[in-house]
Amino acid sequence: MTNFQRARSEEQREIRRQVVLDTTASMLEEMPVGDISLNELSRRVGLAKSNVLRYFESREAILLELLDRAWQQWTADLPALLDSGIDATAPVSRRGDQFAAAVTDSLAERRVLCDLLSSQTGVLEHNVSPQVAARYKRAALANVTEVATLARRHLPELGGSAPQLTVAVIMAIGAVWTHARPSKAMLAAYEADPSLAVFKMDFATALQEMLATLTAGALSRASS
Repeated sequence: MTNFQRARSEEQREIRRQVVLDTTASMLEEMPVGDISLNELSRRVGLAKSNVLRYFESREAILLELLDRAWQQWTADLPALLDSGIDATAPVSRRGDQFAAAVTDSLAERRVLCDLLSSQTGVLEHNVSPQVAARYKRAALANVTEVATLARRHLPELGGSAPQLTVAVIMAIGAVWTHARPSKAMLAAYEADPSLAVFKMDFATALQEMLATLTAGALSRASS
């Protein structure tokens, strides 16, 4: 909440934008992306939905901005985690596995980031203007570049393949997160027929295996 009824100055408008962002961020701690609604957000912020839309053109525009924020926070913490998780003297195959494990571990407490990444292309990039889409993609490119730089620092054998590996890693995070959270109907089906449980996926285990495979493949292609 703010202590003014109507944002008249640029400073007040920015304050209100931050209130909307912070309120949405707190909602993401309570519920998945799919349950975030403008109606509930408006109620919590204390503004009419039409007024919320004066600061952000859509629900998706708000969530894209929060995705960028969460991604930057993750990237800022990643260097220390990779430094402690990767043995610089180990063979490249071992460092590749350590990279996969360290990235997976770095996401253990980042449910919101994983949830937003899983919704990025199929949901969040829709219902936004070309201007918002372009602004987000520029931010995403900068984030990918940061992670690629870190990957290449620990796996210099990647060479110019580091950005492609990073894009694949980001896609894998979102995909595995989605598959590791089956619907209630699917969970019931697994319980009723244990033979179907082969499809039940643990996020950390599946992600680490996939990232290790992607990293090994990228290293192999870079060396050929």
